Amino acid sequence: MTDEDLGGESATAAAAGTERGDEGGEPSAAAGDHALAFRLLNEIAIIAQLSGTSFERAMPGTMTLPQFVVLNHLTRLGGDRTPLQIANAMQVTKGAMTNTLGHLERAGWIAVRPDPKDGRSKRVDITGAGRAAHGDAIRQLQPELAFLVGEIGPEPIAAALPFLERLRALLDRRRDEV
Repeated sequence: MTDEDLGGESATAAAAGTERGDEGGEPSAAAGDHALAFRLLNEIAIIAQLSGTSFERAMPGTMTLPQFVVLNHLTRLGGDRTPLQIANAMQVTKGAMTNTLGHLERAGWIAVRPDPKDGRSKRVDITGAGRAAHGDAIRQLQPELAFLVGEIGPEPIAAALPFLERLRALLDRRRDEV
């Protein structure tokens, strides 16, 4: 995916709104700020596409990126979640999540059981095999991770994390507002 695929310079200018002051002169400061924000999100989208492709290539066996993302979510935050909670966290439909969870369950990477408090719902937990598959996926990613650290260096990566974590938290809160 290239800049052109996600809009490139012309989309950045469009995001700036080419809003002019009342006199039709220079773009407003807000328009410039909006263009910066668009450029940031555009870069993140391109990075997401490129890194997703790298992840897919590195996944062990038949594991897909959506399956890894669910295993990573359950590993990071713990299991005992409903399919709807996981779907909401991944911002996918319940149907799409049901499909992904079915693949994970058939692989033995998650266990799905009835919700004892609500017979209509289910609960999802990661299994020992799921934790092992998650660990295998992380190990398979090591060459790509080593490449990034080698090319960029650990200091810039560490320096970027607080900003990216703050941006993620902000966007995560915002998704529930809109």
